[in-house]
Amino acid sequence: MLDSQKIVKGDATAFAEAGLSVALNLSTAIVLLIAGFLVSRYVQRFIQNRLYALKQFDRTLVPFIASIARYSILILTFILVLSEFGVQTTSIIAVLGAAGLAVGLALQGTLSNVASGIMLLVLRPFQVGHYIEAGGTSGTVDEIGLFVTMLRTPQNIRRVVPNSAIFGGLIANYNAFDRMRIDLEVGISYDDKIADAKAVLLDIVTRDERFLDEPKPQVVTKLLADSSVNLEIRAWVAQSNYFSVRFDLMSEIKGRFDAAGITIPYPHRQVVITEEKSTAAPVRKTPSRRAKTKRAA
Repeated sequence: MLDSQKIVKGDATAFAEAGLSVALNLSTAIVLLIAGFLVSRYVQRFIQNRLYALKQFDRTLVPFIASIARYSILILTFILVLSEFGVQTTSIIAVLGAAGLAVGLALQGTLSNVASGIMLLVLRPFQVGHYIEAGGTSGTVDEIGLFVTMLRTPQNIRRVVPNSAIFGGLIANYNAFDRMRIDLEVGISYDDKIADAKAVLLDIVTRDERFLDEPKPQVVTKLLADSSVNLEIRAWVAQSNYFSVRFDLMSEIKGRFDAAGITIPYPHRQVVITEEKSTAAPVRKTPSRRAKTKRAA
């Protein structure tokens, strides 16, 4: 009887010790998780603030480096949490490898965004602060992240574009060079003289100091269209003046053409209708049966 009581008492003590050990491990794991998340956020913000403060450091790389540091801390935290429950390091590596394969197959699009983000940082087709057209939209680059790129439109709208959509398509960078050429097409009437219109356009360009002297501006005859003779201005400006000069140029052209009596025609078509004379012999009408009956009466 005493032996059985000792056995029961020993089992209860062992069960209590096991429960206490599990509770301690669980509490430690929760503390590690909370600490890992807090530390990862703090490290991410700390790296961003320090790197942004360095003027010689490329701002394009800052969000990417900060994100890698944060996710590395989270992965380390996950490994420490598993080790609290007695999972061996080799087992953790095996589990992570299998999980990585499964996640890679399930999230091919997400991993494609990560790979595209890495390629954007390596090839550097644009940087933070550049105005680009890519991924079916346009805007100023605010951030190149691990998964998406943040763009800001001239209307101050945030547009989030997946990295794969940007890297997999055409990228137009308006800030890649220090100067750009304005190509502006203008139509005049067929009744106007081409030489007079060209003289007006060249005078507009040469009077505006924002246009560069080299390469020299040109006005060419581009197309004999259905309703107009299309001329094109080709003149170089500093990259920072491109949009403002282009908008001002269109207003100036309209005013100068009106003053010079040069017409910017509306699209129109000339329709000619001709009547064909019939050469067939006239058809002789035959009296109806009712008319014949009246005559017989």
